[in-house]
Amino acid sequence: MADKLDTLQAVELAEGVVIRLRVAGPLRRAGAYALDVLIRGGLMWVASMSLRMLGIAVGEHLASGVLMLAWFLLEWFYPVLFEAGKRGATPGKRLLGLRVVQATGSPISFGQAVVRNFLRWIDGMPFFTYGFGMASCLATRRFQRFGDLAAGTVVIYEESSVANPTFLAVPQMLPLPLPVGLSADETRALVSFRERAGLWSAARREEIADQASVLSGACGAAGVSRLLAMAQWVQEKRPATGGGGKSLRTNNEEDAK
Repeated sequence: MADKLDTLQAVELAEGVVIRLRVAGPLRRAGAYALDVLIRGGLMWVASMSLRMLGIAVGEHLASGVLMLAWFLLEWFYPVLFEAGKRGATPGKRLLGLRVVQATGSPISFGQAVVRNFLRWIDGMPFFTYGFGMASCLATRRFQRFGDLAAGTVVIYEESSVANPTFLAVPQMLPLPLPVGLSADETRALVSFRERAGLWSAARREEIADQASVLSGACGAAGVSRLLAMAQWVQEKRPATGGGGKSLRTNNEEDAK
């Protein structure tokens, strides 16, 4: 549940250090791409006006050739040079607070920038609708298109563009026994909801809790409270369920015996 609804994802490095990256979704990335298209279009318009005036002196054929070369460089190397730079983002991405990094959070290399952008024509298929790229983003956990998968890169929010989370202490409440048995994965998701509830706003907690309304039997703030109470019961009564691979249903049956 948390993996699907929250883009703040943990990445464990080879040294055993865990970092958190807030991955950008396809809608925000599409907005950044649209801004870059407008910027490139403006640059091409300026270049065409300048070369049209220059064409009077050097000839129209030479001016047209230079204009085609300028279009080629802007189309293929405009994102490469910016993303391989210090900021790791094109002007459009910077305006929306995005940047491109490696899957480990490190800056990308020039070669990775080339791979992710030169494979954009595959993501743009079929017929420049970016259907392949959108399908790849929606099918991968980190919203990676084919170019990202090949280059090992992800698009994330810059730290300065994301408000610092407020860690609120989860209040102690009367533990509420689970109405049904849960699997080990479901139990871990429930406990994770309680542990991370302080990172989210009240609206966000209610949005996530509504996805588990079948378990809590309530929506909104009431659903949040019931899930927190159930998670507290799990942590107090069943501290070892996450690693044993047995569901709470099995544990309840053993208690009954």
